[in-house]
Amino acid sequence: MNIIIKKMTLDDLNSLKENFNEKFDKFWNYSILENDFKNNDSYYIVAKCDNEILGFAGCLKIVDEINILNIVTRIDKRNLHIGSKMLEYIISTSKNEKANSITLEVNVNNIPAIKLYEKYNFEKVGLRKRYYYGTDDAIIMTLHI
Repeated sequence: MNIIIKKMTLDDLNSLKENFNEKFDKFWNYSILENDFKNNDSYYIVAKCDNEILGFAGCLKIVDEINILNIVTRIDKRNLHIGSKMLEYIISTSKNEKANSITLEVNVNNIPAIKLYEKYNFEKVGLRKRYYYGTDDAIIMTLHI
């Protein structure tokens, strides 16, 4: 599978809208994605194969820090290392932009994601109580570049 990672375009965003709720986890909201995409301080990338979107990720630049908003892989395309490829792209782009660190929040129950971030040397630096849905805690993880 030839996966290409690139900056998300407006056409990509619009194509996501068609089957968003069927192809991605229900907790991602298209209108939030659309608002984040239009924010001048954020950028989104897509993972594509044969012009089909397999995943997307968003980042927000705050001075010299990159905050990962989300890394999302299509439900039917999990375990194909798409998340890893998008994370590698984010790390590389962050280095090119001279960022000092990359930070993110991850649900304490999302063990595969935690393992992915640890594989890329993200460190657990804090905890946000009841961050998700008012019940689940979030681990704050940071990679110093």
